[in-house]
This record gives sequence, C-alpha cells and structure tokens, in this order.
Amino acid sequence: MINVTVENFDAEVIAASMQTPVLVDFWAPWCGPCKVIGPLLERIETAYGGRFKLVKIDSDQEQELSQAFGIRSIPTCVLLFQGKPVDGFMGALPEGEIKAFLDKHLPEGEVLEAEVTSVEVGDAPDANDPQAVLEARQQAVLKKPDDEDARFDYVKLLLQRGQTDDAKVAFAPVIAQTSLVRRFDSLQRWINAIDFAATGSEQSAATAAFDARIAANKRDFDARFGKAQTLMAAQQWSAAMDELLEILMRDKSWSDELARKTYIAILDIIEPPKVKVADGQIPPVDPVVATYRRRLSSVVLS
Repeated sequence: MINVTVENFDAEVIAASMQTPVLVDFWAPWCGPCKVIGPLLERIETAYGGRFKLVKIDSDQEQELSQAFGIRSIPTCVLLFQGKPVDGFMGALPEGEIKAFLDKHLPEGEVLEAEVTSVEVGDAPDANDPQAVLEARQQAVLKKPDDEDARFDYVKLLLQRGQTDDAKVAFAPVIAQTSLVRRFDSLQRWINAIDFAATGSEQSAATAAFDARIAANKRDFDARFGKAQTLMAAQQWSAAMDELLEILMRDKSWSDELARKTYIAILDIIEPPKVKVADGQIPPVDPVVATYRRRLSSVVLS
C-alpha cells in the first residue's frame, strides 16, 4: 500500500497502471468507514499476490485529486488500468463483495503481461487511426510526464472524444499548475464547462432557457456565461466566443474578467498545433483563430 499525493500520482498510479491494475482508495482520517475498509483492502492486496496495486489518497490533503476524480463521498475506491478508470465502488463493502469486484476486472498474471507487452505505439501513428493517435499521445505523456505540450495534447484529445473521466485522470497530476501554465488553465475551464453542462438540462433546452433570460435582460451576464459554457461543452467554439464577446462589449471586467479569460481559453483549445516551416517562411495561421483574436482585441482595446 502506498500513500499518493499530486507529486507522485503520475508515477504511482498512471504509470504503474500501465502494467498492473491500481486500486485507489480515497479516504480521510475522520471517516469511520474508511478505518474499516482500509485494513481490509491491505489484507486483500497481500492475498492477491500482486494481481493489483493498492494506493491511498487522503481526500482532505489532496483535494485537487479528489476533485479530478469527482469524489462525492468517502470511502470511494476507483480501479485504473492502462491509465484509465475501469470501475469503482463507494462505501465499506464486505470482503466478499470487494473480492467479487476485483475478480470481475483482474486478469491472471500471465494474461496481463501478454496484453501489455503486445501494445506497441510508433512515434508517427497513422493520422487516419484515431485510436493509434490517442495511444501515441498517452505514451508521450508516460515517457515525459513533465512535457506540458504532450500532456495538453493528450488531455485535449480525450476531451474532444468525450472521454471526460479519462481526461480528468490524465489532468490530475498537473491540476495544481493551472495558475502557472495558461494552457492548463484553459483545459480546466473546458472541464468546468463540461461539468456545468452535465448538471443542467439537455443542451437545446438549456440554451433555450438561457436565451429567454437574455431576451428579458441583455445584461444578464450569468445567463450569457451559462450559455457560453453549455456551448463550450458541446464544442461549439465560435458560438461560445460570440456569447462571451457580448459580455465583453457590455462589461469587460465582469466577474474578475471571467469572460475574457474563458475566451482566451477557447482560443488556446482550438488553435492547431504549430507547423514547421522553412527558415524565412511565415507559419500558416488558422483563419478562425485569427478572426476571433482580432475581435477580442478590438473589444478589449476599445
């Protein structure tokens, strides 16, 4: 059993899960049921002889990791394999139920080894094979966990594919850096928008409700921002930026410049990867990004 923090999460959970399933136990010192299930999980780990790895995360001390996994109550256990959440359970289950949960997901040692060693991802995956591209980006993060560009590209692709839970896990090791790395902050704002949309109505109904509020009051900035977040979650980037511009044109500093910061986050997300060009040549510029950068400048500087 290993205690995991943000600092060692990548190595002890993500990287380790590429070889062996990792069971993450979210707990807290004050939690009575946690004190019951904790020792039980340790005994089961020993009994299973390496078929899975047990790690513990103190939810009070590591709130960023708890947030990344969407933990609502403790104890909560999440099983990860090959960098992705597989399944989980909440509460202090009896030993028999925990073993049944594990047996449902844990392959025998020989099978596990064969599955892992059979996966090889080349440096230049076929662009027409989305799964190969995803695996290549995952491998890039595993090889260089501190490479900000590699992690940004991997989390962005997961979010584009709608794999939000996987994206949150991949983002967890750097969630504390959102105040330091702008593109990480941009990913966090996208994740926040997805979570916001998930708590509301279906997109068309939610958008209609926001439109009704805006029609009644053009300066209902909460409604405009809510609509922008709903559009972000649906990856309707231009429409989301249009709504944010409506806020900026009326009040640039609203809610600590929330509209401007979110607008910039969208530009970060939709900007294509840089293309190498010969010396003296100007790299191509995405027309949508260029247009919306000019629109932002004209509003902010007016």
